[in-house]
Amino acid sequence: MDCNQARPQLQSRLDDALAAEPAAALDGHLAHCPPCRRAFHTLKTAQGAIREHADCFRAPGALRSRILAELAAAAAAPPVSGRGRARRSGHPGRLGRWGWFGSGAALAASLTLVITLTLAPVPGAPLEDQVVSAHIRSLMENHLMDIASSDRHTVKPWFNGRLDLAPPVRDFEAVGFPLAGGRLDVLDQRPVAALVYRRRQHVINLFIAPADGAAAGLHEASPTRGYTVLYWSDGGLADWLVSDLERTELLEFARLLRSPPPAQ
Repeated sequence: MDCNQARPQLQSRLDDALAAEPAAALDGHLAHCPPCRRAFHTLKTAQGAIREHADCFRAPGALRSRILAELAAAAAAPPVSGRGRARRSGHPGRLGRWGWFGSGAALAASLTLVITLTLAPVPGAPLEDQVVSAHIRSLMENHLMDIASSDRHTVKPWFNGRLDLAPPVRDFEAVGFPLAGGRLDVLDQRPVAALVYRRRQHVINLFIAPADGAAAGLHEASPTRGYTVLYWSDGGLADWLVSDLERTELLEFARLLRSPPPAQ
């Protein structure tokens, strides 16, 4: 088994949905393939975090009814070949509107959409809750970074034109907190910068937004769903730091972030 065969089966293995023979083949591959093993661990971590911490919100009745109606119609439609789907959709070589739904990859994408909606920011929720929800949401596969790089001269200019602020970007690899990249996120209904750092196997998210009068000193929010949340403001920017990292280590990282940068 190679990586191209293994990756589509990771979620099924996690859900114990594989038969004994393919499960054994996949386990054998994972034992000797660090990239696939890391991908499997990421899925497992995200699934556990979602099950334990995700906020659940009922979809509006109209949206729920429309989705159920579409799914029912897709299930009732007779199966057709790919060529037949293309003719029915009116676009040669493309699948019809729901022709793709039967594939495992499409189903996984649909589940990802449902999870993303479940963890979407809730207007009016306490900001520390939004920060933790955004952190958990980022742990889902392919949601952690828009720009993956340990080079601050690559990450910092990536935000140009995407935000109305220039987030300071520093790398602390020399002291065990390497920069991994960054992305755009949303807090309190506005886009913010999210810088991603690592500490061993732990992910650390640093959210940066306009300060809007936030307190300047280092503060700690009440423990939220098992995560430590620290926040402060400096130079017109508000910083929110969140991770499942041990509290004393996250405090150490906060002090590093708040220290003056070395002279260039």
